[in-house]
Amino acid sequence: MRIVLVGPPGAGKGTQATRLAEKLRVPHISTGDLFRANISRQTELGKLAKSYMDAGNLVPDEVTIAMAKDRMEQPDAERGFLLDGFPRNVSQAEALDELLTTEGIKLDAVLDLEAPEEEVVKRIAGRRICRNDSSHVFHVTYKKPSKDGVCDVCGGELYQRDDDSEETVRTRLEVYHTQTEPIIDYYKAQGLVVTIEAMGPVDEVTGRALAALKREDDGQ
Repeated sequence: MRIVLVGPPGAGKGTQATRLAEKLRVPHISTGDLFRANISRQTELGKLAKSYMDAGNLVPDEVTIAMAKDRMEQPDAERGFLLDGFPRNVSQAEALDELLTTEGIKLDAVLDLEAPEEEVVKRIAGRRICRNDSSHVFHVTYKKPSKDGVCDVCGGELYQRDDDSEETVRTRLEVYHTQTEPIIDYYKAQGLVVTIEAMGPVDEVTGRALAALKREDDGQ
């Protein structure tokens, strides 16, 4: 299957992308991974992207699209892929359509993970990370440490990352609403959007997504 996954920050998109790609046995292609891979390998596209990033500028759509095209042409993506973070706007969605049409293939579905905005803010702004090991993650509401501000695993200090502050989260949400959310209407016009309730246990959300994809695949 060829799938695009969209959703606001805090909807659990990264977690679900990894899980769904594994279940569907297709590569998980994320914009962040594309940038990191190309920059670390010092490809021409990586060097170009880095020049924009180093200057504090956004990487142009055409560079992101070229990276995505190169990745989707790899052998492991022959039977499908799951795109996460791309397309990020309508221009990229139109370019992706053009690219897939040229290759004689099409998207099977666009999964839209939905979560109430205030819940998204609560999820992200409540996160606390261990300074000793960033994989030790707690939450002031959902996963409280035994002792405030102290990691249960190693005793390190727990802190809130700058980009997890409520003000930053709300700014990120505004960018999502302005730039990315319009692609949902774009794909709705093509009959591709499947809305998934992103609230609840991770396993349940994955189950909902897989069930919805099966219905799509069965043509229901």
